[in-house]
Amino acid sequence: MSVPTGGAAVAKPAAQRHYPKYYLVKGHLSEMLAKLAPGEALPPERALAERFEASRTTVRQALRELSIEGHLVSVQGSGTFAAAPKMAQPLQLTSYTEDMRRQGLAPSSRLLSIGYIAADEELAARLGVRRGARVLRIERLRTASEEPMAIETTHLAAARFPGLARRLVGPVSLYALLAAGYGVHLAEAEETIETVPAPPREAALLETTVGYPMLLLSRHSRDGSGLPVEYVRSFYRGDRYKFVAQLKRPVEGVDGLDGGGRS
Repeated sequence: MSVPTGGAAVAKPAAQRHYPKYYLVKGHLSEMLAKLAPGEALPPERALAERFEASRTTVRQALRELSIEGHLVSVQGSGTFAAAPKMAQPLQLTSYTEDMRRQGLAPSSRLLSIGYIAADEELAARLGVRRGARVLRIERLRTASEEPMAIETTHLAAARFPGLARRLVGPVSLYALLAAGYGVHLAEAEETIETVPAPPREAALLETTVGYPMLLLSRHSRDGSGLPVEYVRSFYRGDRYKFVAQLKRPVEGVDGLDGGGRS
């Protein structure tokens, strides 16, 4: 490899670079997937290994990465299939029911647990209650057209919403219930998104693989008066979901007017 006068190494042309075997197999599989419709099956591992002149271990690694990225769906005992495109969900203060209906899907929920817990220090701060106060905890499995999508755990101050637990029956939107039953309308929220490996319980409920990436959303919502309403933590399948945000450049940062000197 030649070195220029400045001492920096010259990068090899792409054709001369060495890529791991599984990476090349993954590229071939991606080309194959581009020609398949969602739900169409890929050939078995053995056939793929012969086709790409690679070991089954190499093929399995390539398939695993494509599954994690949401391009494949593996069904034990049935095979591997081309996945449907990820759902693009705008980041906005709407309910899950509203989000799914907007995408033409049939939203549904299964109540996993509901009950009262004592507020720890974090919940007390989030909900504006004293430590030890009663908090209603609602855990639901969210589905879209019968496919599991998310596990949502909502916390609300029990004193502010008396009788709410009894009203959460059937396919009801919590936000609609808060508005109709208590006159509370959500106005703003802070939401954080991070990736976490799928824990065993959540993986089983969402029908994915333990350790695969999941999206963990934490939402802290307030009403029009600035009073805290809810604190929600949700696990979403990373292979089925992606979130989209509309960004605007702040006025003070346009064309270097902030004085920072950055281009």
